[in-house]
Amino acid sequence: MALATLAAVLASSAGLAVRAAHAERLIVSVSNQRVTVTPNYSGEELVLFGSVEKDASTPATRAEYDLVVTVSGPPADMVTRRKERRFGIWLNTDYRQFVKVPTYLALFSNRPFDAIASPDVQRRQQLGLKNVLLTQRVGLDYADVVPNDAFRSAFVRLRSERGLYREQTSAVTFLTPTLFRTGIPLPANVPIGTYGVEIKLFSAGALVTQTETSFDIVKVGFEQFVATTARQDGLVYGLVTAFMALMTGWMASIVFRKD
Repeated sequence: MALATLAAVLASSAGLAVRAAHAERLIVSVSNQRVTVTPNYSGEELVLFGSVEKDASTPATRAEYDLVVTVSGPPADMVTRRKERRFGIWLNTDYRQFVKVPTYLALFSNRPFDAIASPDVQRRQQLGLKNVLLTQRVGLDYADVVPNDAFRSAFVRLRSERGLYREQTSAVTFLTPTLFRTGIPLPANVPIGTYGVEIKLFSAGALVTQTETSFDIVKVGFEQFVATTARQDGLVYGLVTAFMALMTGWMASIVFRKD
């Protein structure tokens, strides 16, 4: 009898915990679910907007909310090389391969990450570029390394200079205590593919709830034809490219020849 009572109490407590964990939920939407890249594409900015929906179990004393948005582009393998000057010329002396890392990565929040959560929570929830896992191949091993690793720092810096990695701690705006928005800037060299958007809601340094959405970036017109042909029929793509190069050279020889 005592065991049955204890089991009922534990089940009731578990039920309360589940309900408390879902006291709030996030409703989000992106201004454009499909971005088309044309020959004259020069970049654009999407808008993510949403709201925090509360229910009867939401604590009345809940502290103000914080929001972190992480946008990740399609993963790919990339290499960072180290150059050194030897005998008067620059040579590649070492390299590090990054495995299945985001080709585009952006983290936005309403205030600095240090003000949102403790360092331990930041590492666990991957808040900020320094805490995002970027798996590297080191010899026969695959692992992330310390944030100030030379190759990791160079990789993040180079991607940031191209506008493909970014971190903005004042990009999320709460229009009301529960209504928010943020912009997602996409540069002209943005990679093609599906982008995942992860939204995390914090309060008093703890994760309250999270949700996900996505959008696609696709090529259209002639660029799409070229990209599809290169991916699906490499031989045809190579022959057409060689033919176009020959024609370009022939036309240039006619235009600039000296009579």
